[in-house]
Amino acid sequence: MHYRVLNRSLLRCFIAACALAAPALSQTSATAPRKATAVPNLSGVWNGAIVPRTLSSGEKVGLLLPAREGTLVNFERDNALIRRMEPNKPIYRPEFWEKVQKLDQDGNEEDPSYRCMPLGVPRMGPPMKIVQTPDELLLFYAGPQDTYRVVSLDGRAHTPLKDLDGTWKGESIGHWEGDTMVIDTIGFNDTSWLDIGGYFHSENMRVIERLRRNGDTLTWQATVEDPEVLVKPWAMDTRELARNPDPKATLEETLPCSERDLSHLVTREHH
Repeated sequence: MHYRVLNRSLLRCFIAACALAAPALSQTSATAPRKATAVPNLSGVWNGAIVPRTLSSGEKVGLLLPAREGTLVNFERDNALIRRMEPNKPIYRPEFWEKVQKLDQDGNEEDPSYRCMPLGVPRMGPPMKIVQTPDELLLFYAGPQDTYRVVSLDGRAHTPLKDLDGTWKGESIGHWEGDTMVIDTIGFNDTSWLDIGGYFHSENMRVIERLRRNGDTLTWQATVEDPEVLVKPWAMDTRELARNPDPKATLEETLPCSERDLSHLVTREHH
């Protein structure tokens, strides 16, 4: 009889212990980290430009040049003319048009890119290489100045604008909207330009970039918000890049920028 009573006591203790443990197990499961939702992989070398226009040229390099016959001979002059004919331009508040026109007229001296300064965001355009991790997006660029950007994906909020020192690349934070990577950047200096033509901006500029992969094509689009100087946000033209299929593809190092022409200019004709 004593044995049965002891067993019943042990059974009651066991049931009570299970009842107490159940809520604890439930709480532990609720706070356990979940697997990250699957998102598109943007990693790769994206240095194949998809050119919407057809150019006549026997040279491969010419296929990427918006110039007569697609050659380097007329590239600088024709490129400047074609870009100024582009109907999609930032619209400035009336009080700033005189400044824009003055900067454009003196572009050979005023454009920071002609003085070996960085192009900055968004003028540098889409990245040429992307390395994607769960918490960061590493963007690499090739051009007048090799540069990179680190985009945080860990859910942090922006640093208050008043606490940021203005830089060429700003503070970039990204998040996914469906299959589109959205990069929100603030904290710029007011030195860089949006493009040729004297298109300046203020330190309060905000740039929203959208990256979307469709097979081996990467689509990039940027919208500039700067109500201090612009009448409305400027949605830049969409650009597309093709993925380099070579698994060993790398970005070529560009030569250091060394300005040697500025002091010898005798006209205002743009490069």
